[in-house]
Amino acid sequence: MIHFVGAGSGAPDLITVRGKKYLEEADVIIYAGSLVNPELLEYKKEGCEVYNSAKMTLEEVLSVMIEAEEKGLMTVRLHTGDPCIYGATREQMDVLDEKGISYDSCPGVSAFCGAASALNLEYTLPNVSQSVVITRMAGRTPVPEKESIESFAAHQATMVIFLSTGMLEELSQRLIAGGYQADTPAAIVYKATWDDEKTCICTVGTLAETAKRENITKTALMIIGEAVAHSNYDRSLLYHPEFTTEFRKGTL
Repeated sequence: MIHFVGAGSGAPDLITVRGKKYLEEADVIIYAGSLVNPELLEYKKEGCEVYNSAKMTLEEVLSVMIEAEEKGLMTVRLHTGDPCIYGATREQMDVLDEKGISYDSCPGVSAFCGAASALNLEYTLPNVSQSVVITRMAGRTPVPEKESIESFAAHQATMVIFLSTGMLEELSQRLIAGGYQADTPAAIVYKATWDDEKTCICTVGTLAETAKRENITKTALMIIGEAVAHSNYDRSLLYHPEFTTEFRKGTL
C-alpha cells in the first residue's frame, strides 16, 4: 500500500494524526526534501528506508514505490502542505493505476492555511471577500492562458499566490493591470509555521521592495486583498441574535 501524505505547512506537529501514524508504520518514506521539514522523519521506525525526492526523477520515485510494493512493504510518499495543491501527485497515481497498485491520500495543512494562521487572518470576511483564488505566476512551468493573474485580479477576491517570490515586480504590475489598486493590502509570508517564519504586511505596489528589504527570495507566498487589513467587514449573521438558524431561534 502506498499512502500519499500531506506533511503540513512546516511545523512538525501540524501533520495530521493519521499522517503521523502512517510515518510511524512506514517501511519506506519518499519525502519532498526541498520543502518538507526533515524533523518529520523523526517519527519513522527503525529500519525504515528514506529517499529524498528532491534529488530524484519521477521515474526513480516510481521505481522505489514499485519495488517496495513487490516486497510487500508499506510506502509513504510525503508531500509538502496538502498533496492536492502543486503536489504533482496525479502523474504518480496514473502510473500506479496502470500497475494495479493500491494507494490513498491523507490530507495536510496547506501553506495557505499556515500563512493565515501566522497572520491571524480570515480569508472570507463578510462583505469583503467570500472567495479565495489560489494560483501562481507562470515561470519555467507554464500556467494556462485562461488563468492569468490579470483575469483573477479582476474579481477582487482574496488571492493567495504560490511559487512566485522571484517575480514580484511583474506580479505587482499584473495585479494592478487586472484591477487592484497599488495601495491594496497585501502580505508576504515566508516559511509559514516554521521556526524561522516571517510575515510582512505591505501593499500590492510594494511587494517587491518589501521582499528585497526582508531578504525573502523563495519559500514564501503572497496574500492579496482587503481581507489582509481585516477591517470594514460585516458581522457574521450566523451568530447574530436576530438571525434564525436550524439550531437557534432569532429575536426577529
